[in-house]
Amino acid sequence: MKALFFSVSVLSLVCGGAIAQDRKPMPAPANAPAPAPQDIAYPGTLKLWVDTTDLERKIFTVRETMPVAKAGTFSFHYPQWVPGGHSPRNDLDKMAGLVVTGGGKRLPWLRDSADVFTFHVQVPEGVSELELNYQFLTPVKADVGRTLVTPDMLNVQFLQLGFYPAGYYTRGIPIEASVKLPEGWGFGTALEKAKTDGQWTTFKTVPFETLVDSPMFAGRYFKQVELDPTGKVPVRLNMVADKPEYLEMKPEHLQAHKDLVQQAYKLYGSHHYDRYEFLVALSDQIGGIGLEHHRSSENRVAPKYFTEWDKTYVGRDLLPHEFTHSWNGKFRRGADLWTPTFNTPMRDSLMWVYEGQTQYWGTMLSARSGLLTKQQTLDSLAMTAALYDTRAGRTWRNVLDTTNDPIIANRKPASWTSWQRSEDYYSEGLLIWLDADTLIREKTGGKKSLDDFAKAFFGQEDGSYVPLPYDFDEVVRTLNGVVEHDWTSFLKTRVEGLSERAPLDGFTRGGYKLVYTATPTEFWKSGETRGKTTNLSYSLGFTVAAAGVLAGVNWDSPAFKAGLTAGETIVAVNGETYDGDKLKEAITAASKKDGPLVELLIKDGDRYRMVKIDYRDGLRYPRLERVANVPARLDDILAPRK
Repeated sequence: MKALFFSVSVLSLVCGGAIAQDRKPMPAPANAPAPAPQDIAYPGTLKLWVDTTDLERKIFTVRETMPVAKAGTFSFHYPQWVPGGHSPRNDLDKMAGLVVTGGGKRLPWLRDSADVFTFHVQVPEGVSELELNYQFLTPVKADVGRTLVTPDMLNVQFLQLGFYPAGYYTRGIPIEASVKLPEGWGFGTALEKAKTDGQWTTFKTVPFETLVDSPMFAGRYFKQVELDPTGKVPVRLNMVADKPEYLEMKPEHLQAHKDLVQQAYKLYGSHHYDRYEFLVALSDQIGGIGLEHHRSSENRVAPKYFTEWDKTYVGRDLLPHEFTHSWNGKFRRGADLWTPTFNTPMRDSLMWVYEGQTQYWGTMLSARSGLLTKQQTLDSLAMTAALYDTRAGRTWRNVLDTTNDPIIANRKPASWTSWQRSEDYYSEGLLIWLDADTLIREKTGGKKSLDDFAKAFFGQEDGSYVPLPYDFDEVVRTLNGVVEHDWTSFLKTRVEGLSERAPLDGFTRGGYKLVYTATPTEFWKSGETRGKTTNLSYSLGFTVAAAGVLAGVNWDSPAFKAGLTAGETIVAVNGETYDGDKLKEAITAASKKDGPLVELLIKDGDRYRMVKIDYRDGLRYPRLERVANVPARLDDILAPRK
């Protein structure tokens, strides 16, 4: 009986298995989608109130009202795609405590299970307005996100604070915003004030897309300075600082910022705003940022940006870069990047124009305005040239593919940046546009330049700040309007092709060449000081951060071949406790005849090992060297326009 029972049981399992193998799962029905956006006016005005005064807990308390036209399912979005961030990375996780009411009663909401940035509510008969109450929990520690609130300043980004109804282009949704600030605080924003009631400031009604594009910096220590007092439209420097003394500046330093505005106007021959507000935090407390908007920009600089002017020049191209974005990226932007809502996927394929040419003009305007000296700019360019000329990943991945990085990597750190590449369209884009600029100058005997392209491409419709999209063909047509050339092949080779070397012809044509010396430039040393690093990228092939931790190791470098990786710690150099100077001395000693190779004691977690690096070429730091008998076209590019 036992044997028979066993046989029947096995047969049942086998047959059951056969039947199961024939079964085919089918997908669950898709959710009913939110209404598709239409280019029609929204029937009513949204109102948004943001209370920012809880400085201790760093919580923004938010209330929003949305008129509704009829009963039934109503869908609304939290913005997902970040303009200027080029990716779907808005902080939905920090929105909490959502309560929706209508007609005085609490209404249940349902988050869309497929599109978690979309919410649905059933609106009862007779209800004409929904009220949303919630909190935005700004980060209270570094591993949560960028710091937005300190005891002395805060950053309001409306992208994070407002919902909007589905079914409409965001330009057709009007909204009135009000912000409550701590008592006595000043603020800067591109929004126009309508009224003030105590600590509350109400701004004039604008389209939702304009609100999202108009952030605020506010602070206990605030100062506003006019940069173009006699111009057609206001341009202002709005500063908040950790300490009041950081707001003091010398006349020549203010003049450099005024000259930035004038040099930009000479370059583009236009403006595309009714007012422009530089929002600048002089701080090491609030989170770092450089983010473009059409009529403003968010910028964090060193606290002593003004008071230690001669020491804080690394990164001083930030304001010129973000200012340029008003023309390039906001007014002109790639056709596949413009979207009707903040929940429509953006496509970044023309980022090598959007960011690459902005990186180029930001650098050149830094020199033309006097924010950087000519030598500081040359030294900065040398660092860019060296970085991309030794980027190992360029042998398998082209610049065009890196335009997908904001979406692929969401700006997370990489283990092997030199191999993986990381948004290289920015600074390799700079090299491509320098190549184009010097080529135009060479072909026309210096009569024309990329300045002519900038004026033709970005200078259209002076005064308008309605976006004007473009495609690759328009870029080529405009270049050909400056000087005839096979610009299609020129650009596609550099953007879509693979090459072991960076496009450095712009330096050669510009009268310079990239060289390496045993002594770093002052710009290089300042960068190490600012970043608290020891950068040995072009000798051993790594950068060391605080406490001897390897911040990065270059692919296929001597350090890579010795088995080193980022995150490990250098404990000792040639038997002595690690410090940066000892490591440099060891590299120099290894370059001498019969000198000992660099030997490092490495700590990786709980394990230790000795590593000997086979490298004898000494310290190597990049710089640009003038080439005789070639016109100094690069000098001309950096010179201010009269």
